[in-house]
Amino acid sequence: MFGRTRKKTGPRAVTLIGRPGCHLCEDARAVVAAVCAETGAVWEERDITLDPELHRAYWEQIPVVLVDGEQHTFWKVDPERLRRALTG
Repeated sequence: MFGRTRKKTGPRAVTLIGRPGCHLCEDARAVVAAVCAETGAVWEERDITLDPELHRAYWEQIPVVLVDGEQHTFWKVDPERLRRALTG
């Protein structure tokens, strides 16, 4: 099995990191929910105000979208780009 990368099985996972009252986060939530429903990906939302580590890492970038734990985008979520990331 040398030289091969094992593919993750199961649905892709999207994490939206934001905070209450953030209008960009609300926009991102709508895009993430729609694209995940379309592609079968699962998603969760994390509140930056409840997690000091997330706050330190992402405060100036929210909303932040992670795909399978890796940062995909921040501020504005492009539905086509997210769709490609989840289906490619």
